Amino acid sequence: MDEQYETLQQGEKGAWLSIAAYIFLAFLKITVGYIGHSKALQADGLNNFTDILASVAILIGLKIARKPPDKDHQYGHFRAETIASLIASFIMFAVGLQVLLEAVQSFFSSAEETPHMLTAWTALFSAGVMYIVYRYNLRLGRRIKSQSIIAAAQDNRSDALVSVGAFVGITGSQFGLGWLDLLTALIVGLIIIKTAWDIFTQATHALTDGFDEELLEEMHEAIAKIPEVQQVRSVKARMHGNFVLVDVTITVHPYLNVIDSHFITEGIEDLLLENYNVQEANIHIEPGTTEWE
Repeated sequence: MDEQYETLQQGEKGAWLSIAAYIFLAFLKITVGYIGHSKALQADGLNNFTDILASVAILIGLKIARKPPDKDHQYGHFRAETIASLIASFIMFAVGLQVLLEAVQSFFSSAEETPHMLTAWTALFSAGVMYIVYRYNLRLGRRIKSQSIIAAAQDNRSDALVSVGAFVGITGSQFGLGWLDLLTALIVGLIIIKTAWDIFTQATHALTDGFDEELLEEMHEAIAKIPEVQQVRSVKARMHGNFVLVDVTITVHPYLNVIDSHFITEGIEDLLLENYNVQEANIHIEPGTTEWE
Protein backbone atom coordinates (compact mmCIF):
# COMPACT_ATOMS: atom_id res chain seq x y z
CA MET A 1 0.00 0.00 0.00
CA ASP A 2 2.85 2.43 0.86
CA GLU A 3 4.36 1.71 -2.56
CA GLN A 4 1.07 2.73 -4.15
CA TYR A 5 1.16 6.12 -2.43
CA GLU A 6 4.77 6.65 -3.52
CA THR A 7 3.75 5.84 -7.09
CA LEU A 8 1.03 8.49 -6.98
CA GLN A 9 3.53 11.07 -5.71
CA GLN A 10 5.98 10.30 -8.50
CA GLY A 11 3.16 10.48 -11.03
CA GLU A 12 2.56 14.11 -10.08
CA LYS A 13 5.85 15.01 -11.78
CA GLY A 14 4.45 13.92 -15.12
CA ALA A 15 1.24 15.88 -14.54
CA TRP A 16 3.20 19.05 -13.67
CA LEU A 17 5.37 18.67 -16.78
CA SER A 18 2.29 18.33 -18.98
CA ILE A 19 0.68 21.39 -17.39
CA ALA A 20 3.79 23.54 -17.93
CA ALA A 21 4.17 22.43 -21.56
CA TYR A 22 0.48 22.93 -22.35
CA ILE A 23 0.36 26.44 -20.83
CA PHE A 24 3.36 27.53 -22.87
CA LEU A 25 2.17 25.98 -26.13
CA ALA A 26 -1.46 27.05 -25.76
CA PHE A 27 -0.57 30.75 -25.51
CA LEU A 28 2.06 30.40 -28.22
CA LYS A 29 -0.30 28.71 -30.71
CA ILE A 30 -3.29 30.96 -30.09
CA THR A 31 -1.18 34.13 -30.33
CA VAL A 32 0.73 33.10 -33.45
CA GLY A 33 -2.40 31.55 -34.96
CA TYR A 34 -4.34 34.80 -34.51
CA ILE A 35 -1.54 36.97 -35.90
CA GLY A 36 -0.82 34.53 -38.73
CA HIS A 37 -4.52 33.90 -39.57
CA SER A 38 -4.48 30.14 -39.00
CA LYS A 39 -7.69 28.54 -37.75
CA ALA A 40 -5.94 25.18 -37.45
CA LEU A 41 -3.22 26.53 -35.14
CA GLN A 42 -5.78 28.38 -33.02
CA ALA A 43 -7.84 25.20 -32.73
CA ASP A 44 -4.71 23.32 -31.73
CA GLY A 45 -4.09 25.95 -29.04
CA LEU A 46 -7.63 25.54 -27.71
CA ASN A 47 -6.99 21.81 -27.63
CA ASN A 48 -3.99 22.48 -25.38
CA PHE A 49 -6.18 24.54 -23.05
CA THR A 50 -8.41 21.51 -22.57
CA ASP A 51 -5.28 19.49 -21.91
CA ILE A 52 -4.32 21.98 -19.18
CA LEU A 53 -7.67 21.46 -17.48
CA ALA A 54 -7.42 17.71 -17.93
CA SER A 55 -3.88 17.63 -16.51
CA VAL A 56 -4.92 19.79 -13.54
CA ALA A 57 -7.83 17.42 -12.90
CA ILE A 58 -5.44 14.46 -12.99
CA LEU A 59 -3.05 16.28 -10.64
CA ILE A 60 -5.85 17.01 -8.17
CA GLY A 61 -7.02 13.42 -8.45
CA LEU A 62 -3.50 12.16 -7.72
CA LYS A 63 -3.26 14.39 -4.65
CA ILE A 64 -6.64 13.30 -3.29
CA ALA A 65 -5.83 9.67 -4.05
CA ARG A 66 -2.75 9.98 -1.83
CA LYS A 67 -4.89 10.65 1.22
CA PRO A 68 -4.62 7.68 3.61
CA PRO A 69 -7.63 5.48 4.44
CA ASP A 70 -10.05 6.87 7.01
CA LYS A 71 -13.27 5.81 8.70
CA ASP A 72 -15.39 6.42 5.59
CA HIS A 73 -12.78 5.30 3.03
CA GLN A 74 -11.18 2.19 4.39
CA TYR A 75 -9.80 1.25 0.95
CA GLY A 76 -8.30 4.72 0.56
CA HIS A 77 -9.18 7.45 -1.93
CA PHE A 78 -7.69 5.93 -5.09
CA ARG A 79 -10.87 6.39 -7.15
CA ALA A 80 -10.46 10.17 -6.96
CA GLU A 81 -8.03 9.81 -9.86
CA THR A 82 -10.68 8.08 -11.98
CA ILE A 83 -13.32 10.68 -11.11
CA ALA A 84 -10.90 13.44 -12.13
CA SER A 85 -10.44 11.74 -15.51
CA LEU A 86 -14.22 11.64 -15.95
CA ILE A 87 -14.50 15.37 -15.25
CA ALA A 88 -11.66 16.06 -17.68
CA SER A 89 -13.49 14.14 -20.42
CA PHE A 90 -16.55 16.44 -20.08
CA ILE A 91 -14.34 19.53 -20.36
CA MET A 92 -12.57 18.19 -23.44
CA PHE A 93 -15.84 17.22 -25.12
CA ALA A 94 -17.31 20.72 -24.65
CA VAL A 95 -14.25 22.45 -26.12
CA GLY A 96 -14.09 19.94 -28.98
CA LEU A 97 -17.64 20.88 -29.96
CA GLN A 98 -16.70 24.56 -29.85
CA VAL A 99 -13.74 23.98 -32.17
CA LEU A 100 -15.96 22.08 -34.62
CA LEU A 101 -18.60 24.83 -34.66
CA GLU A 102 -16.02 27.55 -35.28
CA ALA A 103 -14.43 25.52 -38.08
CA VAL A 104 -17.82 24.96 -39.77
CA GLN A 105 -18.60 28.69 -39.54
CA SER A 106 -15.24 29.48 -41.10
CA PHE A 107 -16.06 27.28 -44.12
CA PHE A 108 -19.01 29.54 -44.91
CA SER A 109 -17.11 32.75 -44.24
CA SER A 110 -16.31 34.84 -47.32
CA ALA A 111 -13.23 36.37 -45.75
CA GLU A 112 -10.48 33.78 -45.89
CA GLU A 113 -6.82 34.64 -45.51
CA THR A 114 -3.89 32.39 -46.28
CA PRO A 115 -2.11 31.56 -43.02
CA HIS A 116 1.42 32.88 -42.63
CA MET A 117 4.13 30.22 -42.88
CA LEU A 118 5.28 31.17 -39.37
CA THR A 119 2.19 29.38 -38.06
CA ALA A 120 3.30 26.17 -39.78
CA TRP A 121 6.75 26.28 -38.17
CA THR A 122 5.11 27.01 -34.80
CA ALA A 123 2.96 23.91 -35.20
CA LEU A 124 5.98 21.79 -36.08
CA PHE A 125 7.94 23.16 -33.10
CA SER A 126 4.99 22.37 -30.82
CA ALA A 127 4.85 18.82 -32.14
CA GLY A 128 8.51 18.35 -31.21
CA VAL A 129 7.96 19.68 -27.68
CA MET A 130 4.96 17.42 -27.08
CA TYR A 131 6.81 14.39 -28.41
CA ILE A 132 9.55 14.97 -25.81
CA VAL A 133 6.90 15.27 -23.08
CA TYR A 134 5.25 12.09 -24.40
CA ARG A 135 8.50 10.12 -24.18
CA TYR A 136 9.17 11.32 -20.63
CA ASN A 137 5.67 10.51 -19.36
CA LEU A 138 5.65 7.15 -21.11
CA ARG A 139 8.91 6.12 -19.44
CA LEU A 140 7.68 7.45 -16.08
CA GLY A 141 4.32 5.70 -16.38
CA ARG A 142 5.90 2.37 -17.26
CA ARG A 143 8.51 2.65 -14.53
CA ILE A 144 6.01 3.36 -11.74
CA LYS A 145 3.25 1.29 -13.40
CA SER A 146 0.78 4.18 -13.37
CA GLN A 147 -2.06 3.80 -15.86
CA SER A 148 -3.10 7.45 -15.48
CA ILE A 149 0.36 8.73 -16.43
CA ILE A 150 0.55 6.29 -19.34
CA ALA A 151 -2.84 7.60 -20.47
CA ALA A 152 -1.53 11.16 -20.11
CA ALA A 153 1.43 10.16 -22.28
CA GLN A 154 -0.92 8.88 -24.98
CA ASP A 155 -2.72 12.23 -24.85
CA ASN A 156 0.67 13.96 -25.23
CA ARG A 157 1.35 11.85 -28.32
CA SER A 158 -2.04 12.64 -29.84
CA ASP A 159 -1.35 16.35 -29.30
CA ALA A 160 1.96 15.99 -31.13
CA LEU A 161 0.13 14.34 -34.04
CA VAL A 162 -2.50 17.09 -34.04
CA SER A 163 0.27 19.70 -34.37
CA VAL A 164 1.81 17.73 -37.24
CA GLY A 165 -1.61 17.74 -38.92
CA ALA A 166 -1.84 21.50 -38.43
CA PHE A 167 1.59 21.87 -40.02
CA VAL A 168 0.46 19.87 -43.06
CA GLY A 169 -2.78 21.85 -43.39
CA ILE A 170 -1.11 25.24 -43.13
CA THR A 171 1.64 24.26 -45.56
CA GLY A 172 -0.97 23.06 -48.06
CA SER A 173 -2.75 26.39 -47.85
CA GLN A 174 0.41 28.09 -49.13
CA PHE A 175 -0.24 26.37 -52.47
CA GLY A 176 -3.74 27.74 -52.88
CA LEU A 177 -5.49 25.08 -50.83
CA GLY A 178 -6.95 27.49 -48.28
CA TRP A 179 -9.71 25.06 -47.37
CA LEU A 180 -7.08 22.58 -46.15
CA ASP A 181 -6.31 24.73 -43.10
CA LEU A 182 -10.01 24.82 -42.17
CA LEU A 183 -10.36 21.09 -42.79
CA THR A 184 -7.48 20.48 -40.40
CA ALA A 185 -9.32 22.55 -37.76
CA LEU A 186 -12.30 20.21 -38.20
CA ILE A 187 -10.05 17.18 -37.78
CA VAL A 188 -8.55 18.69 -34.61
CA GLY A 189 -12.06 19.13 -33.18
CA LEU A 190 -12.91 15.51 -33.96
CA ILE A 191 -9.68 14.30 -32.34
CA ILE A 192 -10.52 16.25 -29.16
CA ILE A 193 -13.98 14.66 -29.02
CA LYS A 194 -12.58 11.18 -29.76
CA THR A 195 -10.01 11.54 -26.97
CA ALA A 196 -12.72 12.76 -24.59
CA TRP A 197 -14.90 9.76 -25.48
CA ASP A 198 -12.05 7.30 -24.87
CA ILE A 199 -11.33 8.81 -21.44
CA PHE A 200 -15.05 8.83 -20.61
CA THR A 201 -15.56 5.16 -21.50
CA GLN A 202 -12.47 4.04 -19.57
CA ALA A 203 -13.44 6.04 -16.48
CA THR A 204 -17.07 4.92 -16.44
CA HIS A 205 -16.03 1.31 -17.02
CA ALA A 206 -13.78 1.46 -13.95
CA LEU A 207 -16.29 3.37 -11.80
CA THR A 208 -19.01 0.80 -12.54
CA ASP A 209 -16.66 -2.00 -11.44
CA GLY A 210 -15.92 -3.19 -14.95
CA PHE A 211 -12.82 -5.31 -15.44
CA ASP A 212 -10.92 -6.99 -18.26
CA GLU A 213 -12.63 -10.36 -18.86
CA GLU A 214 -9.54 -11.96 -20.41
CA LEU A 215 -7.41 -10.97 -17.43
CA LEU A 216 -10.03 -12.40 -15.07
CA GLU A 217 -9.96 -15.69 -16.95
CA GLU A 218 -6.16 -15.71 -16.83
CA MET A 219 -6.26 -15.24 -13.04
CA HIS A 220 -8.84 -18.02 -12.78
CA GLU A 221 -6.64 -20.46 -14.69
CA ALA A 222 -3.52 -19.53 -12.71
CA ILE A 223 -5.24 -20.10 -9.37
CA ALA A 224 -6.72 -23.40 -10.57
CA LYS A 225 -3.19 -24.73 -11.19
CA ILE A 226 -2.32 -24.54 -7.50
CA PRO A 227 -2.23 -28.21 -6.35
CA GLU A 228 -4.17 -27.70 -3.10
CA VAL A 229 -7.04 -25.91 -4.87
CA GLN A 230 -9.81 -28.33 -5.86
CA GLN A 231 -12.03 -25.84 -7.63
CA VAL A 232 -12.10 -22.12 -8.35
CA ARG A 233 -15.72 -21.13 -7.95
CA SER A 234 -15.37 -17.45 -8.71
CA VAL A 235 -12.84 -14.72 -9.36
CA LYS A 236 -14.09 -11.13 -9.23
CA ALA A 237 -12.04 -7.98 -9.63
CA ARG A 238 -12.52 -4.24 -9.81
CA MET A 239 -10.34 -1.17 -10.18
CA HIS A 240 -9.87 1.29 -7.33
CA GLY A 241 -7.91 3.97 -9.14
CA ASN A 242 -4.81 2.06 -10.21
CA PHE A 243 -5.36 -0.29 -7.30
CA VAL A 244 -6.80 -3.74 -8.19
CA LEU A 245 -9.16 -5.42 -5.71
CA VAL A 246 -9.78 -9.15 -6.19
CA ASP A 247 -12.26 -11.52 -4.53
CA VAL A 248 -11.63 -15.26 -4.96
CA THR A 249 -13.74 -18.21 -3.83
CA ILE A 250 -12.11 -21.66 -3.90
CA THR A 251 -12.77 -25.13 -2.52
CA VAL A 252 -10.16 -27.26 -0.75
CA HIS A 253 -10.05 -30.61 1.03
CA PRO A 254 -12.58 -30.35 3.89
CA TYR A 255 -10.21 -31.83 6.48
CA LEU A 256 -7.45 -29.27 6.03
CA ASN A 257 -6.67 -27.40 9.25
CA VAL A 258 -6.69 -23.63 9.59
CA ILE A 259 -2.92 -23.30 9.23
CA ASP A 260 -2.79 -25.26 5.96
CA SER A 261 -5.75 -23.30 4.61
CA HIS A 262 -4.03 -20.06 5.53
CA PHE A 263 -0.89 -21.14 3.63
CA ILE A 264 -3.05 -21.70 0.55
CA THR A 265 -4.50 -18.19 0.75
CA GLU A 266 -1.02 -16.74 1.13
CA GLY A 267 0.10 -18.66 -1.95
CA ILE A 268 -2.79 -17.22 -3.96
CA GLU A 269 -2.06 -13.71 -2.70
CA ASP A 270 1.60 -14.04 -3.67
CA LEU A 271 0.66 -15.35 -7.11
CA LEU A 272 -1.73 -12.45 -7.76
CA LEU A 273 0.79 -9.89 -6.51
CA GLU A 274 3.76 -11.20 -8.50
CA ASN A 275 1.93 -11.86 -11.77
CA TYR A 276 -0.89 -9.29 -11.79
CA ASN A 277 0.24 -6.61 -9.30
CA VAL A 278 -2.84 -7.28 -7.13
CA GLN A 279 -2.07 -5.78 -3.73
CA GLU A 280 -5.43 -6.45 -2.10
CA ALA A 281 -7.03 -9.91 -2.41
CA ASN A 282 -9.86 -11.43 -0.39
CA ILE A 283 -9.66 -15.23 -0.52
CA HIS A 284 -12.73 -17.18 0.63
CA ILE A 285 -12.24 -20.92 1.25
CA GLU A 286 -15.09 -23.44 1.15
CA PRO A 287 -14.98 -27.20 1.85
CA GLY A 288 -14.73 -29.37 -1.24
CA THR A 289 -14.65 -33.15 -1.71
CA THR A 290 -12.74 -35.58 0.43
CA GLU A 291 -10.78 -36.78 -2.58
CA TRP A 292 -7.37 -35.27 -3.29
CA GLU A 293 -6.99 -34.11 -6.88
